[in-house]
Amino acid sequence: MQRGLPGHEPRCLFVHLPMRLADSGYSLVELMLAMAMIATLSAIAIPRLTTSLDDHRALGAARYLSTRFHRTRMEAITRSNEVALRFARVNGHYSYTPHADGNGNGVRNQDIANGVDRPIGPSEKLADQFTGVDFGVLAGLPAVESGAAPPGDDPIKLGASNLLSFSANGTSSTGSVYVRGRHSQYVVRIYGVTAKTRVLKFWPDANQWRPL
Repeated sequence: MQRGLPGHEPRCLFVHLPMRLADSGYSLVELMLAMAMIATLSAIAIPRLTTSLDDHRALGAARYLSTRFHRTRMEAITRSNEVALRFARVNGHYSYTPHADGNGNGVRNQDIANGVDRPIGPSEKLADQFTGVDFGVLAGLPAVESGAAPPGDDPIKLGASNLLSFSANGTSSTGSVYVRGRHSQYVVRIYGVTAKTRVLKFWPDANQWRPL
C-alpha cells in the first residue's frame, strides 16, 4: 500500500490482469485451446504431406526412367548400332550406364569389362536425382501380371546380364525395373518388339498393381 495525500484514497501498486487479454480479444484459455487444435491438426497433416511428397518423387523417378529408356532407344536408332543400359549395384545403390556395341556382337558384360563396349554417357543413380527413391522391392510384392513370378527381392528383372538392350531397328529386350520410395512402390515395364514402356503402381490396400 502507498500512503496517499490527505483527502485521497490509498491505491494498491499491484495490477490485477483480467482473464481477457483485451476487451475485444481472446482469453488465455481460448488461446491455449486454439494452439492445441493447431498442434493436433499439424500432427495429422504433416505425415500425409510427407507421404504425398514421397509418392510424387517415386512416380517422378519411374516416369524419368521410362523417358530414359526411350532416349536410349533413339540413341541406338541414330547410331545404327546396338545400345544398352547396364545396371550395376554400387555401394548399396543401383547405377545405370549406356554402352554401345563395339564389335558387332551386341552389348555384353564381358566386352564391357574388356573395354570393347564403351560407355557413351555418364552413370546415373536414382537416389542422386530423387531424394528417398531407389531401385527396390517391398517385401511380399505380388506378380505384376497373372501367371508371372513375383519379383522377390531383386528390383532389376532384365535377365542374368542386367542389360536393357536396344537394337538399331528400335526393338528392345523385355523386362521390368522396380522403383521404391519410402512409402510407395512402382514398376516400369518394357516390351521388346515395340520397346514401349508401361508404369504401374502397387496399391497395398487392394494388394494389386494398377497402370497409370
